[in-house]
Amino acid sequence: MSPSAPAETFLLVDGENIDATLGGSLLGRRPAPEERPRWDRVRDYGRAVWDQPLRGLFFLNGSGQLPMSFVQALDALDFRPVLLSGPSDVKVVDVAIQRTLAALAERGRGDVLLASHDGDFAPQIAELLRDGDRRVGVMGFRELISSSLQELTTEGLELFDLEDDVGAFTVTLPRLRVIPIEAFDPWSLLA
Repeated sequence: MSPSAPAETFLLVDGENIDATLGGSLLGRRPAPEERPRWDRVRDYGRAVWDQPLRGLFFLNGSGQLPMSFVQALDALDFRPVLLSGPSDVKVVDVAIQRTLAALAERGRGDVLLASHDGDFAPQIAELLRDGDRRVGVMGFRELISSSLQELTTEGLELFDLEDDVGAFTVTLPRLRVIPIEAFDPWSLLA
């Protein structure tokens, strides 16, 4: 990073992936409003984790009907909604995030947080880690993050759990996961 460039974190949110993982893998149904992430908490955590300004980019497929109230709420939370369209056989959100990650690698500066579980981003994340001069993290449900992304922790990728680390939820989610012994609280079993 050049000395004149201010430190900045780019938070790229794969909204479809987070929603699909929450609904499909954890809840087994469409999440209720109170079960969805609080994006202001995600934004605040993204700023705090490396103690620097954050630029939030929230990628959404705009090919169908968009919930405009949600898009407006994202804008009010200082996220830039990135609304995409394309042929039905193209995963437009994935393509856009992959291109953005590649552009960030080419840009040569800026720390990166990706909110997704999707292993399709592993090559671009690996490229960001190769320069060794930036911090790179993935936010998601730790046990559901793709193994191809988890393998990159040996290269310096940081993993942040949306519920445990970020505190993005106002309710406890029904998750089965391995608990590191240093984090085990027997009182959580007795309540």
